Amino acid sequence: MAENQAKAVDTKIEPEVKTESKEEQSLSKKALSFLKELVILVAVAFVLAFVFKTFIFQPFRVEMSSMTPTILPNERVLVNKFLYRFSKPSNGDVVTLYSPESNPETGFNIMHLFSGGPRKILIKRIVATEGQTVLVKQSKLYVNGKEIKESYIKFKDFNGFGPKKVAKNHVFVMGDNRPNSKDSRMFGSIKKSELLGKAFFVYWPPPSFKGL
Repeated sequence: MAENQAKAVDTKIEPEVKTESKEEQSLSKKALSFLKELVILVAVAFVLAFVFKTFIFQPFRVEMSSMTPTILPNERVLVNKFLYRFSKPSNGDVVTLYSPESNPETGFNIMHLFSGGPRKILIKRIVATEGQTVLVKQSKLYVNGKEIKESYIKFKDFNGFGPKKVAKNHVFVMGDNRPNSKDSRMFGSIKKSELLGKAFFVYWPPPSFKGL
C-alpha cells in the first residue's frame, strides 16, 4: 500500500511553466523604452511651449477699439517679449503693457502670476520716450516742438494736452483711435518695466495679415 502511494507520487506530472522567449522580452523592453521617450518628449514640449510663450513670443486677442484702424477688435497679434531686453522702446512702436489703473474699463484679462489676481493688458502706440515733451494741439501731435506726421490716424481728437515731459525710464503711449482711447493723456506715462513687449504682426483673421 505504501509502495503504491509512493509510485503515485512519483508518477504525478508537474505543471508546465511558460517562460518568455527572447523575442517577447525584446518587444517588452522596446515598448517600455518607447513609453519613456514619449513621456520625456511631451514634458520637453510643454517646457518649450511655456518658455516660448513666457519669454519669447506670445499671441494676444485685442478686445478694445482704441487702436482702430490699425488693429481692430477681435484681431490677434503676435508680441515679441524679449526685444526690449536688448533694445530700447522707440517712438512709433505698438506695445502691450500692464494697465496702471486698478479697474480699467478697457483691455483684456490675464492672471498675474505674482499677485494672484487678474491684471488688464492694454495695447497702445509709443509716441514719446524719456526726456521728450509731448503736446497735442488742434488734433496734431508734437514731440519736442516738432509735428509728427501720423498716417495711421483716422479719427481725430480735438482735445488738447500738454506740454508734458516724459520722466526717466518711462514712455508716453496713446491709442490710434484718439477720441476713444484711454491712455497716457489720462493715466500718465508708463514705466518701461510695465511693457510686456512689441506687437509686430497681425495674424488672425487671415485677411488681416500685416506687419505693425
